Amino acid sequence: MLNELELTGRADTHVVLRHDLAAALHRDAVEPFLAMKSYAMLDGIYIEIVSAFRDLASQQKIWDRKFRGEYPLYDARGNVCDHASLSEDELVDAIIGWSAVPGASRHHWGSEIDVIDLAALPEGYRVRLVPEEVQAGGVFHALHQWLDANMARFGFFRPYHTDRGGVHPEPWHLSYAPVSTLALDLLTPQVVEDAVRASGMLGKAAVLERLGDIHRRYVANVDAPQFPVFHGFA
Repeated sequence: MLNELELTGRADTHVVLRHDLAAALHRDAVEPFLAMKSYAMLDGIYIEIVSAFRDLASQQKIWDRKFRGEYPLYDARGNVCDHASLSEDELVDAIIGWSAVPGASRHHWGSEIDVIDLAALPEGYRVRLVPEEVQAGGVFHALHQWLDANMARFGFFRPYHTDRGGVHPEPWHLSYAPVSTLALDLLTPQVVEDAVRASGMLGKAAVLERLGDIHRRYVANVDAPQFPVFHGFA
């Protein structure tokens, strides 16, 4: 069970830093991920984590850099938006399609991983984590075919698999269901509001004004795992 500080990235007492993975994961997600990684290697797939646990400060850094225009903003198709033409509310809309409000990110839980296939990387290739990379002909298409067939047996699913009118589809984002399904129930609008109010994030007033809608569309509005979930952790 995650407490409020762990849910919102203000504590890391629920995660384990694995230097061999260059990532921190929820303590209950480590062994299932390692098992999945080992199984994939038998088929020539080398699953590499490019993002896992992020604390609130790290999520805020991403948010603020996008808000200032230091990182590109993308539309649903992965095309770059014109930052200078966007109002504050439009900036919030553009950011939350791909990056969560600090305190509301699933990456705070340690159950979420963004993955690539290291074995499929051409020399000098710069990973973008955009839809074209996983589609037929894309560099990670084989990885995602393998995940389609195998990830559920290890307890992983895609919370952003379909376009539900909130976060844009992110097939590279996997979630360990025994942790994340409980965490999602615990991350209420009030819990998120407390974290946002305690933060120094840019655009805070605009986010707080719309927090109920943001929670409905971008936090609670996700795809559920298509398999039975057993909660066997403390």
